[in-house]
Amino acid sequence: MTTDSPVISCRNAWKLFGPNPRQYLKSMPAGHGYEDIRADGYIAGVKDVSVEVAKGEMLVIMGLSGSGKSTLVRCFSRLHDITGGTIEVEGQDIMALPEKELIELRRSKMGMVFQSFGLLPHRTVLENVAFPLEMRGQDRHARRERALEVIKLVGLEGREEYFPRELSGGQQQRVGIARSLAIEPDIWFLDEPFSALDPLIRREMQDEFLRLQAMLGKTIVFITHDFDEALRLADRIAIMKDGAIEQCDTPDQIVMDPQTEYVRKFTEDVDKAHVVHASVLAKPVNGHAVEGDPIAGDRTIHQIARQLVSDPREHLPVAGKDGKIMGIMARQEALEVLLGDSANG
Repeated sequence: MTTDSPVISCRNAWKLFGPNPRQYLKSMPAGHGYEDIRADGYIAGVKDVSVEVAKGEMLVIMGLSGSGKSTLVRCFSRLHDITGGTIEVEGQDIMALPEKELIELRRSKMGMVFQSFGLLPHRTVLENVAFPLEMRGQDRHARRERALEVIKLVGLEGREEYFPRELSGGQQQRVGIARSLAIEPDIWFLDEPFSALDPLIRREMQDEFLRLQAMLGKTIVFITHDFDEALRLADRIAIMKDGAIEQCDTPDQIVMDPQTEYVRKFTEDVDKAHVVHASVLAKPVNGHAVEGDPIAGDRTIHQIARQLVSDPREHLPVAGKDGKIMGIMARQEALEVLLGDSANG
């Protein structure tokens, strides 16, 4: 994740479904809740959402069915027109773009992958991957070269002439990912891309996805209803309910400090030691003695469990990626994350 100016900036966005949504939003009483809006004959698909996505960040949007996560992402690409608020992509107000410019923005900047693979059954892997380039009017040689490049990138080299029916579910999903990568998008939208896969294949696809992101550094908005998947993939997680974002934070902060009861229910069965990193527990040195080898801040509490149990130091130095001491971690606090309530027993 980087700290550049946001690629996507969403401010007080609303998407209401109903007979006259814009007029209704203008006259809607302040503080009107989701059920109040519903009683008035409208559905708040997106309810006063403000969120930003930084360059190179992977924002995972999650929630139960009907929470508004897919609707919000469709607003980001203006597949839905918002009812109120603003959404900017790379500084452009997408609601103000003429249709021709909007189509060009989608074609040149955005890649999309959905749960249903949407492959063309009578076209080979190579032809499926090259299809968006064909639609763009690229010549046969250039699109073949680019298609072969991304097919290799997703690990399907040697299967270029296979048809979708000859591939496993995981391989078909790789074709869908390759097809969206073929246009070299800066922004990548993925709507529950792995949810139809078996658990083992799903895990493999997550590994592959993390590998691709490490190589390509795309700006990604990823939708899932699986909290474990969100924790594994996200730089930040936005948890939605009734069209609104309940909390948007890093995985560490979501599990350490859930802001609402709804978010807490998502986190209550999570093994925090597998999620929380040493850097999150690090506090300023403030005169404490810093002795011995430091712990890498990007290690989870689970990964340093043996050291926590055996190391007698009350405070452990924590180092950043540059190797410099960034703070100290109280051993007792880390043990409480590792062992839960039993740490105080």
